[in-house]
Amino acid sequence: MKVLLLFPPDWLPSEPYLSLPTLTAALRKAGCEVVQKDVNVEMYDMMLSKLFLMHVRDRIAHILPLYRRLAESQPHHTGYKQLVNHIRTCDDEFFARVGDDIEKAVKIIRSGDFYDINKLEWANARLHEAMSVISLGYYPAQVCFPPMETDMGYKTYQSSEILSATEDDTVNIYRHVYRQLVEPVIERERPAMIGISVVQKKQLIPTFTFCRMIKEKYPDIHITLGGNIITRMRDVLTHNTALFRWFDTAILYEGEDAILHLAWAIDNHETDFSRLPNLIYKDKHGIHANTTVTSVNITQLPPPDFEGLPLSKYFVPNLILPYLATRGCYWGRCAFCDHSQGYTKKYRAKPVEQIIDEIESLKNKHRCRHFHFTDESYPPALFKRLSQKLIEKKTGISWTTHLRFEKSLMDEHVWKEAAESGCKSLYFGYESGNERVLELMNKATNLETIKTILRHSARHGIWNHCMGFFGFPGETREEAEDSIRFLEDNKDFVHSVGFMTFVLGKYSPIAREPDRYGVSAYKNPEWDLALDYYFTTKSGLGVHDALKVFEEFERRHDPKWDLRLTVREYIFLYVDHYKTNKLNI
Repeated sequence: MKVLLLFPPDWLPSEPYLSLPTLTAALRKAGCEVVQKDVNVEMYDMMLSKLFLMHVRDRIAHILPLYRRLAESQPHHTGYKQLVNHIRTCDDEFFARVGDDIEKAVKIIRSGDFYDINKLEWANARLHEAMSVISLGYYPAQVCFPPMETDMGYKTYQSSEILSATEDDTVNIYRHVYRQLVEPVIERERPAMIGISVVQKKQLIPTFTFCRMIKEKYPDIHITLGGNIITRMRDVLTHNTALFRWFDTAILYEGEDAILHLAWAIDNHETDFSRLPNLIYKDKHGIHANTTVTSVNITQLPPPDFEGLPLSKYFVPNLILPYLATRGCYWGRCAFCDHSQGYTKKYRAKPVEQIIDEIESLKNKHRCRHFHFTDESYPPALFKRLSQKLIEKKTGISWTTHLRFEKSLMDEHVWKEAAESGCKSLYFGYESGNERVLELMNKATNLETIKTILRHSARHGIWNHCMGFFGFPGETREEAEDSIRFLEDNKDFVHSVGFMTFVLGKYSPIAREPDRYGVSAYKNPEWDLALDYYFTTKSGLGVHDALKVFEEFERRHDPKWDLRLTVREYIFLYVDHYKTNKLNI
């Protein structure tokens, strides 16, 4: 049995995503032959090269007559006229210069020059420039770096638009990516099953593009989809025959056991999938969702297996490996959050001794000392025990993770040990600087706890990033401004911030009990893949009011938060390299 696992674009190519190595480990332990391919990082490695820019130059030359005809036939559509004028400036000398610059930029990012902020800033600017040039060949698509800003011009929350995008050779760059990076692997390996992990909405167009192109040429290869986004689309997939035409099964929730059962069934030529866990499947009678749902015993899982991934191609000078010690969120009560939809059981954790053994094994195997603990939110008790064990074992790693503000973490000794164990940066769910709003959110913390933890951790050299949002249902403008004031008052201990406006997640507690929170959701029936809803509130800031507060904050916040570095993995590496959280970046 041979399985090909794909991680599709678009995701930041600064570290491997954990889903493929986790599934690979489970499948290989069971005796399956697995080929895992991070198409995302290989796509950026391919794009950011002279060779690909020559492909773009030739593509532009081929399509330019069409752009000219469109500019002439649509005089009121200034976009094509501006495009033609822009292309005229892109001669061979221009492409040669951009090609030279981009290869220098990639070398900077993957070398010690990365730690010279001026060189890194220059390199990042060249990446942006290269992406804008690439976009000229796929107009009106905008191919961006960071990739979360990429826009194909099709709605990812509407299945009909995604299906239209899959066959659009004009704008859909992922069709070229498939031909260059995916199809050659299928031809060489001839897998019986292909699994694709989908963890954010931007990946839906490349995923279904790959599915369509695979099925058109290799109809007998079984395609299964999985990942958090697929789980959250489960109600749509059970009746969307148009989407299901291009794949065979969908694995929901945790995938390690489910993919093993599916692989066994395929290998044994089983046609009845009705008893397989965590599965949606199609047969000649239609689409079916199995009622059997299982979760995994994480203490019995092998550690993630990164063998086969192009670890030297990630856009960092020092490899960062992800590691997950828990499943679910130990708190799991925040009113706005629906991340728990990816799991079937409540919070579980590996013993700290197992965590240490697996980290040391990965460190030695891959000669890697940088780790990103990707848990939903690291449990306080485990956070403290892990710090102590890392010191005791003298592992010598550097690490970063995500954390809640908990009263049990207010002792300064906790932060002395965390820093000594190698903790370099932390991403906190700050959410709000107003205690009434924090209570509405069910955050179970207070401003004194937040302030104390920020001060203790900052004093011990840990970089603090505070994530928050404006517009929680019922929040007034004054309360939203409290969030800003609190950060300003504590700016010496807050190194970076990330704000947005409130999003009504489809499976969040608020969406399940809208009347309780004074919310009315608007569900457009055409937006069948929407994972969040437009809404109105009975009191407090509305959607547009919250956006105004956000825009004002973006214009008026303290300049210290306008960083030249914004990628979290880059900040983590900088804090580790310079051994301080007082960085001029």
